Amino acid sequence: MKKFFVSKSVRLRGSSFTSRIEKQGVKSYTVYNHMLLPTTFSSPEDEYKHLKTHVQIWDVSVQREIEITGKEAYELVQLMSCRDLSKAKIGSCYYAPLVDSNGGLINDPLIYKLNDEKWRICIADSDVLLFAKGIAESKNMNVNILEADIDVLAVQGPKSFDLMKKIFGKKINDLKFFKYDFFSFKDYEFLISRSGYSKQGGFEIHIDNIKAGLRLYDYFFEIGDEFDLKPGTPNHPERIEGGLLSYGNDMDLSDNPYECGFDKYVNLDSNVTFLGKESLKKIKDKGINRKLMGVKINTKSMDVHNKIPIFSLKNDLIGNLRSAAYSPKFDKIVGIAMVDKDFWDVGKKFNIKKNDELIQGEICNLPIA
Repeated sequence: MKKFFVSKSVRLRGSSFTSRIEKQGVKSYTVYNHMLLPTTFSSPEDEYKHLKTHVQIWDVSVQREIEITGKEAYELVQLMSCRDLSKAKIGSCYYAPLVDSNGGLINDPLIYKLNDEKWRICIADSDVLLFAKGIAESKNMNVNILEADIDVLAVQGPKSFDLMKKIFGKKINDLKFFKYDFFSFKDYEFLISRSGYSKQGGFEIHIDNIKAGLRLYDYFFEIGDEFDLKPGTPNHPERIEGGLLSYGNDMDLSDNPYECGFDKYVNLDSNVTFLGKESLKKIKDKGINRKLMGVKINTKSMDVHNKIPIFSLKNDLIGNLRSAAYSPKFDKIVGIAMVDKDFWDVGKKFNIKKNDELIQGEICNLPIA
């Protein structure tokens, strides 16, 4: 696929850290939530190996945070998600798919309860702000909705725990997965969650003060040599192998939570009210005829910038490839595909076209082992 330069504009924002990462040698960006998301500093393969061994810092400020406050904040957040949030606790973050009235996926964010009347939705790539505003206005709800002025740094990799301990103290490593707390650096408190878009372990730092955030970023790299710290980006092959889904790539509004493996987050038996509840009951009763599966493909390169059809060995259409990347672990392409029910058996073979040539692949589970 031919590559083009991206022209920056007011509509295409950088983050507080863009000037820093450009000095550190970022090579490419993609666009995510109307912002620049760095995609590589060296190569996806080199960064994959480094991520699995050392520690990286990612500028993932593109994970915009929708802040909902007011007397009916919980009611609005619950209307948006099929996960029961009625017992949500301060100090926890919740992976919670958002659905429309038909049960279609709007987004798959992390939701943070800060207090009874203040919630944040840390979103993937879609216009959740407008979705929330539309629901609130149609129901005349007593809430305020805004995009919080927050940047996010992800510290990811097996050495992230030692690095974070050196900066924030040993208490940081008591933080459990999908929990958050406040930690101080040079007299400024940061909300830090034990989360991130990799399977290597790590943290996400939510920064609401640019000066304090830049001071922290620079300090990471002042002391980082001890941990072989490098700037990085969400790593495509690592997240595919780990079965971490990407909204807008692997799933979109045409898909429902059951097709994407989110069954445990669809709480139909709860007493809570959410959009799409009746639609999802019907979908569950009827059963699904397709779902996301892992795939391995016998080639070492493949561009996926549209859904690519996949075929049975008899040339019947059986689904489409949504994401793909070269895996250093398997020395071939791994991917995520939406696959018809007759082809859910692990090991089943299929064909896919690459430059008019048929390439064979096989179905596997997610995560890919």
